[in-house]
Amino acid sequence: MPTLHWIGKDKVINHHRDVPYKVLEHQYGFTADMGNGKQPTGSGNMVIHGDNLEALKSLLPQYEGKVNCIYIDPPYNTGNEGWVYNDNVNAPRIKKWLGEVVGKEGEDLSRHDKWLCMMYPRLVLLQKLLSDDGLLLVSIDDNEAASSRLVLDEIFGSSSYFNTIHWKARGTGGQVKDGAIASQFQYVLIYAKDKRSGKLRKLSNDNAGEIKWRDFRKAGGQWQRRFRPKQFYP
Repeated sequence: MPTLHWIGKDKVINHHRDVPYKVLEHQYGFTADMGNGKQPTGSGNMVIHGDNLEALKSLLPQYEGKVNCIYIDPPYNTGNEGWVYNDNVNAPRIKKWLGEVVGKEGEDLSRHDKWLCMMYPRLVLLQKLLSDDGLLLVSIDDNEAASSRLVLDEIFGSSSYFNTIHWKARGTGGQVKDGAIASQFQYVLIYAKDKRSGKLRKLSNDNAGEIKWRDFRKAGGQWQRRFRPKQFYP
């Protein structure tokens, strides 16, 4: 099976073992009447604030092998440092982490090396959280789609590749930007913990989400433009 190599890989492939387990402390919750409660509601839902690598490790004792579906939307690594999400994986916190984990050679990392170093231990922990019939869905675009496939093949096994959803993110064809053809599509890569057991369940036609989407299209997408103006595409 082809494998992907990058600067720092040897330092991060087992880094998940060095991440400490931390206790998740309940701070507040929402009751049925949307009040702010101090005691756990037992709903099974959690919003975790903190480093996502530490959060994933801390979920393992309770949820290892029990999660049916995981969807992640990692940085696309476009190199756009001005975006609040810091999409080129060059935030001071990430750079500090790379310096501690990768060491001196981390100074020679490209933005793609940094992205792979950041993603690898997180993907390993996500694989451990999935149940035998669970699926991982990863949103990505052309910047790291090829790298993602190779890394996910390595962690999950190439036989666990389920499929790729291609979705049209921008307008019609023929767009040229800075002398190059502008990409219209983004992807959702799907991997199964065990492809023999993994499955996608079809939504019924009267699903509330589908009804909302149909109404949204009839309305000409006005609520999308109003609520998310920076992500509206005709």
